[in-house]
Amino acid sequence: MDAPPGMTRLAPGVLVPNERLEFSQSRAGGPGGQNVNNTSSKAELRVAEADITGLSWAARQRLRDLAGSRLTTDGVIVLSCDETRSARTNRELVFERLCELAREAQAVPKARKRSRPTRGSIQRRLDEKSHRSDRKRERRDPPPKD
Repeated sequence: MDAPPGMTRLAPGVLVPNERLEFSQSRAGGPGGQNVNNTSSKAELRVAEADITGLSWAARQRLRDLAGSRLTTDGVIVLSCDETRSARTNRELVFERLCELAREAQAVPKARKRSRPTRGSIQRRLDEKSHRSDRKRERRDPPPKD
């Protein structure tokens, strides 16, 4: 399924308007020799979380949680990449990271079923408890004799 004109598809059913994707380039650090000093190969992508459409309320909350420190107080997701020496490749990688965030946010986590501890695990816990108790009792000074 292709995205409508003027929209970019991040994940199945998740779209963002093209003009809301803000790409910028800057100088990257790290290895690369003189190339690092001469080219702006670090890619940065900014998109407001509110501009992403097609996410349910729960998926939007998961997106905020997944973004973590990459989500500003204004609700803008800021992703950056300077892994390669190519600006184009870094731009593609940073966009792929946004798509991955959207896909992960759509995935509903499996509900955990509570289970009872096994008889063996209960016994191991009690054995360890008594062993620790014995060890601490051995460390104590003997009671004074009158």
